[in-house]
Amino acid sequence: MENAVRKLFERYESFFNRSLDGNPCMDEVASLYASEFIAASPGGVMTGKNDVQLKQMMAQGYARYRAIGTREMRIRHIRLSPIDQHHCMVHVAWTATYARKDQNDTAIEFDVHYLVQKLDGDAKIFGWVSGDEQALLRKHGIV
Repeated sequence: MENAVRKLFERYESFFNRSLDGNPCMDEVASLYASEFIAASPGGVMTGKNDVQLKQMMAQGYARYRAIGTREMRIRHIRLSPIDQHHCMVHVAWTATYARKDQNDTAIEFDVHYLVQKLDGDAKIFGWVSGDEQALLRKHGIV
């Protein structure tokens, strides 16, 4: 499980950064997710399907990240909390770097907690819990 999860998040980080460089492949990004998922944040809980709408929303999200100056997303640390032989919670510590006009780049550290399922050899994200991204961006003067 641990090797499959680490490979999953290596791909996640790589796809995210390629998307920030303006070379997104939404099929690759979508391949990280299960056919259905759940997401929770201070804004509420949502469910979704891994379909065309998800790819469109992801493409819009990456475009927004580029527009606000996001240069890079890097994983600082990954910690797994096993649930059973097919499921785990993955605690990922991220650092996002933002370009700022007339200022040094700004690095923001944050955590996201992912629900991961491993069936047939492939680990897939089927859920995540995140903090208030907009509040964090406002606090650091990004938006």
